[in-house]
Amino acid sequence: MVSRTTDDYQAMVLAGCRAVCEPAFWAGFDRASAEGFRDYFAQLTEHEPARAAKYLLPHFSWLCINPKESENLVLADEVLSIIPEFLGRPNVLGIGEIGLNRNSRNEVAVFEKHVDLAARHSQLILIHTPHLEDKRKGTRIILDVLKNDTRIDPGRVLVDHVEEHTVGMVLDAGFWGGITLYPESKCTPARAIDMIERHSGSNLWMNCACDWGHSDPLAVPKTCLEMRRRGHGAESIDRLVFQNPSRFLGQSPHFSVPA
Repeated sequence: MVSRTTDDYQAMVLAGCRAVCEPAFWAGFDRASAEGFRDYFAQLTEHEPARAAKYLLPHFSWLCINPKESENLVLADEVLSIIPEFLGRPNVLGIGEIGLNRNSRNEVAVFEKHVDLAARHSQLILIHTPHLEDKRKGTRIILDVLKNDTRIDPGRVLVDHVEEHTVGMVLDAGFWGGITLYPESKCTPARAIDMIERHSGSNLWMNCACDWGHSDPLAVPKTCLEMRRRGHGAESIDRLVFQNPSRFLGQSPHFSVPA
């Protein structure tokens, strides 16, 4: 949400959104120093929650160095050393979004360090899976890393950006799956609902991208409307878009949504 206008916050509240969870992500360019990340983490944990609060919308965040910036191992280590300073902030839910972009060795090494950081500090984990043709391979690598660390509870990990060819492997391994709604890539409302209908009752929930590119912060409410058109009842919609996220995020002591 750091790249969105305050009008987006107002629109989300009017559409019925109860909270916003913002992961650390790529800014559209590679940051040059660890101090740049320190400022970014302050923005996520201090300034952005205050901006959202003006519209009565609770704001939560995740912290990491994004996979797209993980090729520089020296920078990654410097950023990783900063993150523990912020984990006690009241809106921080865990480590994320971590994972892979091009499935490189450096990305895997930094991903493993993030997983270790999360395990040592008992943090929830939010995973970014690669785009398009590398998604299946990258998802398998990610799941193998997580399974090989006996400290990691799959029920405390959300693997985001699942698609038709990866959602099964994620859910079968006991992890949560996130379906990301995006106008140009990732998943359309129709495809998302198809996956939900095939995997009903699973640990799935939807989210929408709100970044610097072409994205729609109201994609989840719009998909709820499409679910109604396809015959889904209010209870099943509420379970998908509110109860399931609340159940997962509620594992963090920092997460709460006013009644």
